[in-house]
Amino acid sequence: MFKTHVGTRLYVSVLSVFVAFAAAFIIFQHAREREYKINSLNARLQDYNSRMIETLEYIGDHSEKTLDRYVKNHHMHGLRVTLVNRDGSVVYDNMYKDYAKMDSHKNRDEVREAFSDGSGYDFSRMSSTMNQTYFYSATYVPKFDLVVRSALPYDSSLAETLKADQHYLWFTLVAMLILVFILYRFVSRLGDNITKLRLFASRADHNESLDTEDLVGFPGDELGEIAERIIKIYKRLQRTKEEQNVLKRQLTQNIAHELKTPVASIQGYLETVLENPGINPDTKQQFLERCYAQSQRLASLLHDISTLNRLDDAPDMVDFERVDINTMVDNIIKDTTLQLSERGMTFDNRLPHNVVVSGNQSLLYSVFRNLTDNAIAYAGEGTTITLLAVPERGLWRFTFSDNGVGVPYEHLPRLFERFYRVDKGRSRKMGGTGLGLAIVKNAVLLHGGTITVNNNIGGGLRFDFTLRR
Repeated sequence: MFKTHVGTRLYVSVLSVFVAFAAAFIIFQHAREREYKINSLNARLQDYNSRMIETLEYIGDHSEKTLDRYVKNHHMHGLRVTLVNRDGSVVYDNMYKDYAKMDSHKNRDEVREAFSDGSGYDFSRMSSTMNQTYFYSATYVPKFDLVVRSALPYDSSLAETLKADQHYLWFTLVAMLILVFILYRFVSRLGDNITKLRLFASRADHNESLDTEDLVGFPGDELGEIAERIIKIYKRLQRTKEEQNVLKRQLTQNIAHELKTPVASIQGYLETVLENPGINPDTKQQFLERCYAQSQRLASLLHDISTLNRLDDAPDMVDFERVDINTMVDNIIKDTTLQLSERGMTFDNRLPHNVVVSGNQSLLYSVFRNLTDNAIAYAGEGTTITLLAVPERGLWRFTFSDNGVGVPYEHLPRLFERFYRVDKGRSRKMGGTGLGLAIVKNAVLLHGGTITVNNNIGGGLRFDFTLRR
């Protein structure tokens, strides 16, 4: 089925409205112009009637001789002057003197209006007396209770005088042509944009390439700019989607790899125990302890994956409350006292009193616990962990640092990546899941903060992050 282009429909619709408006304007202006000229002519004849009445009242004589003399002295080409009594009889006419043969003028429109309203006119009526078409204008004279009527023959000269001025027709025509041109240019640009957008939609729907010349060079107007931005946003979303797909594949592979290691270890130890019923009890105990350690690592890994999924999939469902950071950090220090002492490390807690933030208790605990565990695992023996906090407008700025070995500069930008390890063998040996710092970053971002990591000038890592109060 044939579909009219939206630009064509818009063009035809707007043009039709304008043509209708122009036609109505022409008709209205023509009628208005004609009415104006008729009123002007009527006013001219009314003025003649008034001056004639004033003159007759002044001299006090309205005999036929006096009237003829006045009309002759105030001559207008083709002018006919008639006096009509209230009963409709003609008492004077400058062109026809046999008044007895003249019909009653009582029902003449202009005479009836004059007796009723004081004045009246009739446009282009045939005179039965003179057998000629006239323009009549009548004025009532209360003093004499009669009507003075003047009339001009409606000939070619008068018709030309009353003809409406045609200049506005040319003005309307020129305005219409200009509008047609402007509208055509606008619709042409609109059509180009819509055509390109339709092509874009079709290609996007069929997963076809958008890097074609047909989708380049939109017209330089607002709609063209919007269309270009739509395509750029779509391409950006496509690239982001592709990148997300790559990241998901990598994440799936990393998860499978990380799960595979403890599962394989557990399976190997258990197979050895099952296949050797007479195994030495000490060896069996050792294998079971290793299975338990791997199962703990597996549980920790699953817990971290679950935490990250919660941060990614349902951040809006995380409950916030007032969290006392001082108490939380004190508990973490108590829980890690044994680990710290085994490595000869100290935790220098320099938090000011009453550090309270708005957040989720569990996630904030993960932030400070993961940073502590990371420092214990990798800072080195005999090092010191330092925690500071400085209040700023509407937030707390924390600095979590150690004076250990630090991290090579090229690894710093990737420390927050999931399953990224600087030393993979050492990290697994220490029991890390590779997700701790990823959880730290996502939890801080969920709380409306920011986080960065750098090496200290004197050695060790320094994490700077903010949390809303």
